[in-house]
Amino acid sequence: MTDEFTPVIRKGSRYWIGWIEEMPGVNSQGETREELLANLASARSEMLELVRDGAPPLRPQEASSESP
Repeated sequence: MTDEFTPVIRKGSRYWIGWIEEMPGVNSQGETREELLANLASARSEMLELVRDGAPPLRPQEASSESP
């Protein structure tokens, strides 16, 4: 297993937004690209910790659905 992940990064009008392609539900934003990358690294670490602790990973449809 590799520890390489693909960050997808987009520059919005005010914020940088991004997500980890291989990890549904891991996304973030930042005022700068560097802040976004740091936020994504933190979110990725938190997700990996949850999965290691036994939480099931989100399926893509769960990560993208919104509550009514």
